[in-house]
Amino acid sequence: MTTICRLVPERCIACGLCAIYAPDIFDYDEDGIVLFKEEPEASQQFVRTEERKAVIKAAAKCPVRAILLEKENGR
Repeated sequence: MTTICRLVPERCIACGLCAIYAPDIFDYDEDGIVLFKEEPEASQQFVRTEERKAVIKAAAKCPVRAILLEKENGR
């Protein structure tokens, strides 16, 4: 099973918690709004196995649910 992380930047309040819990995954634009560190223009990306725990924690700590996780079944 694959996990997909989706960002909802319009919900983001620039609190910084996602970068604290998953600094290798999340970054911010000039206004402090969340984006993916490796692909700033992307609104979603697959979560690598080695990043899974950090991304789950960041999503759980987000006070406005700007980080959404979805599980996708393989074909």
